[in-house]
Amino acid sequence: MWNNAAALNRTSDLLLVAAGLIVLYCAIRFAIVQPVFAMRELRVGGATAHITLEQVEAIARRDVRGTFFTLDLARLRGSFEKMPWVRKVDIRRSWPDRIDVAIEEHRPLARWGNTALVNQQGEVFEAAYDATLPVFVGPAGTSREVALQYAQLRGQLAEIGRVPVHVQLSQRRAWRVQLDDGMTLEIGRELVESRLKRFLAAYPRTLAPLARHIDYVDLRYVNGFAARVPELATTKGDAARTRPGA
Repeated sequence: MWNNAAALNRTSDLLLVAAGLIVLYCAIRFAIVQPVFAMRELRVGGATAHITLEQVEAIARRDVRGTFFTLDLARLRGSFEKMPWVRKVDIRRSWPDRIDVAIEEHRPLARWGNTALVNQQGEVFEAAYDATLPVFVGPAGTSREVALQYAQLRGQLAEIGRVPVHVQLSQRRAWRVQLDDGMTLEIGRELVESRLKRFLAAYPRTLAPLARHIDYVDLRYVNGFAARVPELATTKGDAARTRPGA
């Protein structure tokens, strides 16, 4: 090899290229960490009703490290995503010294039992919230299904001026709904939509004219439903039942 001038020239050229690349790399690494490229602004956008300025400032102080080129966006995104009300986060660099953060907050639809909340997409999340919301109850992983059923129930029950305030899906996949006037509808596992339609069609000419509080209605009958009226309770303390036809 040492007697081969062509091979020596090729080797020399390769070494020069490698040395040049190393110098270029070091120059770039040196440049990108210079203060001139420091991040100077964090801009947060989106409807952020539950996120405070103090929370954003705390994240900025802790996680905005490095320059425009070296800032760890994944770490910064993770910090925002850990906030209770944050559903989605989109973070971008904006030349020359700004970070743009777009936040989508959870919009609460209901409470999930006594431990969490359900957003408009049917997703469960944990956050403090003191306003009145309907309550959903169901097996783990069914929050989206319960949210969809709630939307359908709310639309149907509007026909009689009622609103569902408690929607429960049992382990056996049976539905029970409590309304804003205290009435509980036992719908069951099958024919949920048709059973409710039958009840709504019969309600104006059967239960509504009674002008009495009805605390429980069982819709799981083939051709009708059974209603319990506490005011008609017997001397034994058992509530009387009426069975209006559909």
